[in-house]
Amino acid sequence: MSHDGHMSLNVEHLPTRTLPAEKPLRLLDNAGHAVSGESTGGFSLPDVETLLDLYRKMVVARRFDVQVTALTKQGRLATYPSAFGQEGCEIGAVASLDAVDWLFPTYRDSIALLTRGIAPGEILQSFRGDWHNGYDQHAYRTAAQATPLATQALHAVGLAHAARLRHDPIVALTFIGDGATSEGDTHEAFNFAAVWQTPTVFVVQNNQYAISVPLARQTRAATLADKAVGYGMPGFHVDGNDVAAMYAVTTAAVERARAGGGPTLVEGVTYRIESHTNSDDPTRYRSSREVEHWKRRDPIERLEKYLVSEGALTESLRADITDAAEDLAAATREVMTVEAELDPLELFDHVYSRPRAALAEQRAFLEAELAEAAQEAGR
Repeated sequence: MSHDGHMSLNVEHLPTRTLPAEKPLRLLDNAGHAVSGESTGGFSLPDVETLLDLYRKMVVARRFDVQVTALTKQGRLATYPSAFGQEGCEIGAVASLDAVDWLFPTYRDSIALLTRGIAPGEILQSFRGDWHNGYDQHAYRTAAQATPLATQALHAVGLAHAARLRHDPIVALTFIGDGATSEGDTHEAFNFAAVWQTPTVFVVQNNQYAISVPLARQTRAATLADKAVGYGMPGFHVDGNDVAAMYAVTTAAVERARAGGGPTLVEGVTYRIESHTNSDDPTRYRSSREVEHWKRRDPIERLEKYLVSEGALTESLRADITDAAEDLAAATREVMTVEAELDPLELFDHVYSRPRAALAEQRAFLEAELAEAAQEAGR
């Protein structure tokens, strides 16, 4: 076991020049049965206690996601990108991190932030428009959710490189969408990380669509994990709806990075069940038959079947987990009913460490306008 209780894995067997298998690596099949042989890639199924913890995290995360989607439809939030169906990818990856490690998320990774320990109200401030980032990044070792595609990959590599230079044994894990792999920032991040052997783990959530653009329009590569070979780092093509496999592979990649072995690319093959955001109409670019196909590959149901078959998930425990999820949903509803007290002058805070004359002039101009508006409103 590692110092925080994560399972220890032999990271020396991770390849650097071998093409990933075209068939996704998995430890549990769609029916919740443990698999063996080549499809496991040499990885072992995590112990039952670890799987129960992953199951709990996924159930709570999904209930949060469903609740926030409902609040968005009610007009409580400006927008929200749902991760419904991607819980295996997100929870499996983020659970592999130690408390000292850093997470660099995208706009779709709110459930990863929740799993990281960030409160719902802090996560949702940006989606309601209160703040660009509503939580203390240093306290949670979690960067702001990035809306521009792939910019967070460069930030993750930069932090990881700095940590390596300082001999600070931390790892930076960043999520990337399949569409973001077409961005120049992704290439630069992969190449820099590999050349300088930074302790970075790239988790590509291949949810099949970059908004409305299918993967076939993004690349001719057999898998996105294939791209790792060209940069000289290990690449893994994983069944992203198998949280056990995602956790096992990502944990090995994190341990390898911490030990000085450099970066790893993990592609999790999954699916975005909901629309891209609440303003998207997915029926314009994908069929209901396709969605139903992926619903039958639900990551939570898959793990649940295995845990029940092992006698680990009892009705009592299932009820406790459901109650915890409902409590979180209620707390999320409550915090979103409280109107935020917004101060327009906060626009000028935290822009520069030392105030600049031009910014101070703009702030004074806005302050005068606000005072004049308040005075007129009081007449």
